[in-house]
Amino acid sequence: MNLLKKLGYSENSKLLIIHADDTGLSHSENRATIQALENGMVNSYSIMTPCPWFYNIANFAKINPHFDYGIHLTLTCEWEKYKFGPVLPITEVPSLVDKNGYFHKTRDSFKNNATANEVKKELHAQMEKAISFGLHPTHIDSHMYSIGVRPEFLEIFRNLGKIYNLPVLLNKQLIKFAGLDNESCIIESDLLVDEIHLGKNTDFKKGKLKNYYDSVLDNLNAGFNMLLIHPAFDDNEMQSITENHPNFGSEWRQIDFDYFTSQESMSKLKKNNIKLVTWKEIKNVINKSA
Repeated sequence: MNLLKKLGYSENSKLLIIHADDTGLSHSENRATIQALENGMVNSYSIMTPCPWFYNIANFAKINPHFDYGIHLTLTCEWEKYKFGPVLPITEVPSLVDKNGYFHKTRDSFKNNATANEVKKELHAQMEKAISFGLHPTHIDSHMYSIGVRPEFLEIFRNLGKIYNLPVLLNKQLIKFAGLDNESCIIESDLLVDEIHLGKNTDFKKGKLKNYYDSVLDNLNAGFNMLLIHPAFDDNEMQSITENHPNFGSEWRQIDFDYFTSQESMSKLKKNNIKLVTWKEIKNVINKSA
């Protein structure tokens, strides 16, 4: 699909979604994301249904349907001292949890233990939890892109989009990042994000995360692009959650919030002729083309 043309843009247009992952993870994450939506340049976010602060962000989503939001399908929990598990009873999806009943900590552990049938059951349950709450998501994506560790899981992900009539986040970089051959896993009908931009741990360690984001906005290629960020506040709550995990940790998330709510960064959109688009617009285009 020539997405730019379908959306009414020329082939030289720079389209961008600035997307906030992980809402529902914590109160800090929710507050920062809401502020970045209302006062910054973030124009999309996604919700983790298994997490403790789901109810809070889901209520916000219902009251503010003009904001673009998806379901952040969750199958792993990377934190050392902060845990959550499936929406379904553990007895129904035992392959998805560790000995303590929480999601596996790493993608490798998830890959080596999870069964396709239980992945399918849990992901359907997460979608149904959101929809039963009254949510109307604009897309589906994946926490840690754990869905991309095995081809059969990726196919479940793709089929969820068909079942719920929603675009799913598919991108060759993310598929390769998760460990699969991105060429063999892509099919002709897939809607692909041309390029994903995600902060690197090397830049964070050098104190150059802001420089990385500057570079992305100043050098964005034509096509359908996405910036994946994780805004939150560097407060006691997030410091506790991300203990011993500086990669996408509390300090990193504060930098994301500060950068994407700054006037300096927002001015770069106009300066570089970048057009913000939403999954909602893309969903409407897909439906018209069907």
